[in-house]
Amino acid sequence: MAIRDKLSGNEAVAVAMRQINPDVVAAFPITPSTEVPQYFSSFVSNGLVDTEFVAVESEHSAMSACIGAQAAGARTMTATSANGMALMWEMLYIAASCRLPIVMSLVTRALSGPINIHNDHSDAMGARDSGWIQLFGESNQEAYDNVIMAVRIGEHKDVQLPVMNCYDGFITSHAVENIELLEDEKVKAFVGEYKPQHYLLNKDEAIAIGPLDIPSYYFEHKRSQAQGMRNAKKVILEVAEEFEKLTGRKYGLFEEYKMDDAERAIVVLGSTAGTAKFVVDQLRAQGEKVGLVKIRVFRPFPAEELAEALSHCKAIAVMDKSDGFNGKGAPVFNEVRSALYDVENKPAIINYIYGLGGRDVRSTDIEKVYSDLAQIVQTGKAEDPYRYLGVVDANDIDVAAEAAATRE
Repeated sequence: MAIRDKLSGNEAVAVAMRQINPDVVAAFPITPSTEVPQYFSSFVSNGLVDTEFVAVESEHSAMSACIGAQAAGARTMTATSANGMALMWEMLYIAASCRLPIVMSLVTRALSGPINIHNDHSDAMGARDSGWIQLFGESNQEAYDNVIMAVRIGEHKDVQLPVMNCYDGFITSHAVENIELLEDEKVKAFVGEYKPQHYLLNKDEAIAIGPLDIPSYYFEHKRSQAQGMRNAKKVILEVAEEFEKLTGRKYGLFEEYKMDDAERAIVVLGSTAGTAKFVVDQLRAQGEKVGLVKIRVFRPFPAEELAEALSHCKAIAVMDKSDGFNGKGAPVFNEVRSALYDVENKPAIINYIYGLGGRDVRSTDIEKVYSDLAQIVQTGKAEDPYRYLGVVDANDIDVAAEAAATRE
């Protein structure tokens, strides 16, 4: 029977790690992920796990230690945020290319500069093509559930890739919510024992991991890695189906909220989905045909499935909590627009960059997005598709400053 509790997102993830009982955890503190290894280290010191906890001198060393441990045959986990993950950059690619199913909870935070410790998705989006599977959670419950499923996904013989469990810094990581925990023995049974096929400490097979790869072989290895990512989509759904039987909680590649007859829809990741659902309910009560798609799996990207889910809409707004700095839209928008390329009579699509550096996202902001979509449906034109939501215009700042000077 499920255990009901009240936990922050970070504590819930640490509890899941205790229940998984990994062989090695290597971590270095950085806000807002610090609590994850902090809570877990107390489990180590109290003898509640058998884990070797490695306190390193930097995030680069944390991922390096994780790579060494996983390559040796140990189930390995870590957690980080923003600049910490940026310091791991070199090692992220090595972990993925060596096909090491490390699980890392990425507590998403704005990536400097200027220095900012609050939430957006610039860290996760920056690493989106590093070869890691990326799962995004809306709530503490999803952060807990995703880290458990991540172990099974990454270790599957057809995948063999590292997995990021992404959830929003402070909003999800520090807020306390009601949560249903699984019993320890059920988690242990679900993840099972780690039985790698190839590992450095296997006395019966002498291998090298991460050696120099010359042109005769490098291309084939990268092709194999790409195939592992493609295979992950099917494995994610299989693991989710098994998890649903255990918990009753259903997960897919994304969640469709009141999309059956929706003419206008928002596509979003993470905790903002909760605010958007509230607005959808309000507008539905007024007879408006609006809906929401919350992406759960960003890598591998569910292009075909998303295209089918959105194809009947008239107008779509994709909300990005990071900027693309390419002059043509942010990461999620470009992925969704590409997915819709082959759709006949494709819907109009616009991009909203929002919430950077922890800027609050209110229900009135989401209402504006749906209002803008209504105008697009009415006029049939999606002018200026690259938009910012909630940013103070430079002209407004100048006017406000001038007014303040006048008052003084």
